[in-house]
Amino acid sequence: MKSAVETLNPTRAKLTIEVPFEELKPSLDAAYQRIAKQVNVPGFRKGKVPPAVIDRQVGRGVVLDEAINDALPKLYVQALQENDLQPLAQPEIDITKFDDGETLEFTAEVDVRPTIDVPKYDDLAVEVDAIALSDEDISEQVEALRERFATLNDVERPAADGDIVTIDLVASKDGETVEGGEVSGYSYKVGAGDMLDGVDEALRGLSAGGEATFTSQLLGGDLAGEDVDVTVKVSAVKEQELPALDDEFAQTASEFDTVAELRDDVRARLERGKRLEQAAAARDAVLEKLLDSAEIPLPEAALNAELAERKGEIEQQLMYSGMTMESYLDDQKQTVDEFEAELEKRVRDAMAAQFLLDEIAKTEEIGVEQQELSAHLFRRAQQSGQNPDDFVKHMVEHNHIPEMVAEVVRGKALALIVEGAKVTDTAGAHVELKNLRPDGTIASAEEIAAAQAEAAEDAAEVEESPED
Repeated sequence: MKSAVETLNPTRAKLTIEVPFEELKPSLDAAYQRIAKQVNVPGFRKGKVPPAVIDRQVGRGVVLDEAINDALPKLYVQALQENDLQPLAQPEIDITKFDDGETLEFTAEVDVRPTIDVPKYDDLAVEVDAIALSDEDISEQVEALRERFATLNDVERPAADGDIVTIDLVASKDGETVEGGEVSGYSYKVGAGDMLDGVDEALRGLSAGGEATFTSQLLGGDLAGEDVDVTVKVSAVKEQELPALDDEFAQTASEFDTVAELRDDVRARLERGKRLEQAAAARDAVLEKLLDSAEIPLPEAALNAELAERKGEIEQQLMYSGMTMESYLDDQKQTVDEFEAELEKRVRDAMAAQFLLDEIAKTEEIGVEQQELSAHLFRRAQQSGQNPDDFVKHMVEHNHIPEMVAEVVRGKALALIVEGAKVTDTAGAHVELKNLRPDGTIASAEEIAAAQAEAAEDAAEVEESPED
């Protein structure tokens, strides 16, 4: 077999492949065997019909078609390997020449991974926001904890902000109750602002047994975004009684003996969370800077297919949540053009990042250990809310494990780049990323030294162990 490649553009190639007829003989023999098992010819057992009889009964052309259909995928893959091409989609194959006993010639056009000149990534420098944590942030978390331990007392007065009311809601349009527009016995905190527009205004001043009607718009359903009449009736008004913020409360609500210790713990937890957010911002900034310095052509067909898939996923999620695209865009204060432009940029950046990180991983010879893949699969299962065993089974059955391996490799490549970058915050301080743990804490020098020593011991044991 001979093959030649023509670059049509940076992301599309055309293969021209010539195959001598004798190289088709294995596929031709296999075609005769398959057809022999399918036809019934008097005087011959099924599967034992000679090729000459098959040619007379079925036709030589049918056999040749069967042989070519069997051979083409293998010949195409072989040509890809010979020319070091990585396809991104199914090829467009055209048989340009073939006669019985003569050379088979065909072409295959396909989107391929672009050749990328990887920019320098060992001296990147980015800046991220400094961690900002105020006493008000701490107090807000402590107050939320107090509310969890609050008692609710019935009151015989009109509802006010902060009260917990039990309500019934009925939405109607032109006097007819809206399907799915009824709620009974719902507990709501007045002033929370996370329900229908207008409900807080209607509830303020209502006592138990009182009701009010107001106009609002439903968030989902067939009438999403349309004006409807909503009647709200209050069956109970309860006042929150918060526990005193003292050491006794700290002992009841936590493992700490004093409020001061409790506040210190809240501060530490918030700092860890802020540190992880800062690390994510650094990762995004480094990747964005790297992408800005690279020329990465993208295959338009693959890009358009990914765009369509992403948009479909978003529309499906909105449908499940009872929202329309129009109401979603209203909430985001975006136009259709702005939404599509933002989505296209995200998809373009993601595809470019994949190509670039794959190339860097290849250069750095980054591999994946089994425990790394297992941990990644477990995290993905948690993110999707699935049982880990079921998730892994699905990935294996649908041949998605190579995709998971690629995700781990890209993550390691990006981590390598980010850890090697100079990251400072807006206050000029160095941002520690290399020794940042998943829980937001930073490993100490002693812990790092101990881990390095343990790794060295493990490596020494491997070198000293006899081969099987």
